[in-house]
Amino acid sequence: MYFNHPISILHLAKPNPLIYISLASFLLKETLMRRTKPSGIICLLITAVIWGSSFVAQSIGMQSIDAFTFTGIRTTLGVIFLLPFTLIINKGFDFSRKTLRAGLILGIVFSFAQNFQQFAFYYSTSGKIAFITAFYMFFVPLFSVIFLRKKIAVLTWASILLGLVGLFLLCIDPSDMTSINTGDILALICAVFYAVQIMLIDKFLEDGVNGIQLSFMQFAVAAVLSVIAMFIFEKPILADIKTAAPSLLYSGIMSCGIAYTLQIVGQKNASPVVASLLMCLESVFAVITASIVLHENMLPRELAGCLIMFAAIILSQVSETFSAKKQNPESAGSS
Repeated sequence: MYFNHPISILHLAKPNPLIYISLASFLLKETLMRRTKPSGIICLLITAVIWGSSFVAQSIGMQSIDAFTFTGIRTTLGVIFLLPFTLIINKGFDFSRKTLRAGLILGIVFSFAQNFQQFAFYYSTSGKIAFITAFYMFFVPLFSVIFLRKKIAVLTWASILLGLVGLFLLCIDPSDMTSINTGDILALICAVFYAVQIMLIDKFLEDGVNGIQLSFMQFAVAAVLSVIAMFIFEKPILADIKTAAPSLLYSGIMSCGIAYTLQIVGQKNASPVVASLLMCLESVFAVITASIVLHENMLPRELAGCLIMFAAIILSQVSETFSAKKQNPESAGSS
């Protein structure tokens, strides 16, 4: 009976303090070894908070407007905010066929990821969508094995299996195996597209495409596609858009613009492992913010799934770092 009674996350989530002590110790060790600056940690932590709380803004905005309308306006605001930064840093645009092709492909995939996630808010809660979206971290190594024939570490396989256990607890009631929420499925499809997006970014950067312009173009293409879909499939009403304006501004400018900029600054002043672990906190902040602002409750089973998935995410990032050190022992030792 207890496991079917929704309770507040803030009252239930009281994990062992040793977890936080161990994580803090690990981050401190990495900071000293990799010369991670406090400014880098602060920037990445703020990034995780903004991205996590943006799930709540998306949920609130969906109470007034439809999914394509929200994504279209949100990504357009992101494009407007990022345009001057792109021009200043790049000192112009590269209109070569290779760059435009890469931006178009990446933008289409990014548009699918954004819109599948936004449609999930019709059916599911912010916290669940955040954790299910984070499953892209497990799809990336899995797709690398299937499509690129790459080998992955045993720890990574363990993190994938652990993540599946967490996903099962989060999304499925063992007493009713058919109780899969439509929103959870949409969020999982979104995670697939985000995994493809990450792999495409890696490929395009290896091909010499400018990363900053690539990021700007993916927002621009996603904005155009979403706005077109907005006028075809929905009927945007100006009064409703005004009602959703705070959520749109926060999600568009803070999440797409400011957080993106802070991520760049933070990653320049932090080791890869510190950056990965801090950005993993995005889903945790989403659950906490949803509990405070929206009073969203989770079953103990669902919360256990979140905690297991978070542990799996950390394990996957640590595994990736150890694998990188084995492959590049000289660079790991000199950093």
